[in-house]
Amino acid sequence: MTPRKQELLDRLITYLIAHGPADLSLRPMAEAIGTSARLLIFHFHSKEELLADVLGEMQARLRRSILNLQAGLDPEGDSPLLRVIWDWALAKENFGHLRLLYAMHILAVQDPSGQARYLKKNAVDWLELTMAALPPSRRDPAFAMLLGAVFDGLLIEVMGTGNRRRATRALDQFIQLAREAPPGAFDSEPGRKPAPTSGRKR
Repeated sequence: MTPRKQELLDRLITYLIAHGPADLSLRPMAEAIGTSARLLIFHFHSKEELLADVLGEMQARLRRSILNLQAGLDPEGDSPLLRVIWDWALAKENFGHLRLLYAMHILAVQDPSGQARYLKKNAVDWLELTMAALPPSRRDPAFAMLLGAVFDGLLIEVMGTGNRRRATRALDQFIQLAREAPPGAFDSEPGRKPAPTSGRKR
């Protein structure tokens, strides 16, 4: 990516976090970030590719932040990674970014033909990231998907109702249920051996 395109992408994300994705018309977006619709098309080729690049950049930033959180997590501490990420997501400096990410993702779902590549890559990337963060005895795709679904559902609930306390209690209860479940309880393939350990031990 050229430095100019990266600069425009950064400006677009800042603009969309502040104003939301309700109107994705190129002309007003271009004017707001100090460029023209013609130059946006020159750098991004189409509105669909612009949307895909915005989503890809936001997802990449989010993954880097989560990996940094994971790297700094005390392996002897009591807070599981899911709870640490939840607290991070609710922080003021991150919540607006995530609200935009979810809204943009819904727009991508509404255009599966144009955003199929992004949607597939995003699903695979997050599944792999979640699997890598799990202990070997729990590295099952179904359980990893369950973790993501619970997190997404509760965060969307907060975005809709503003009730952070109730959603946080629900997450804590889910974490407790998952901890108390015997190894293999969530396996999609009963009797399957745990995936081999990779990366830093937890």
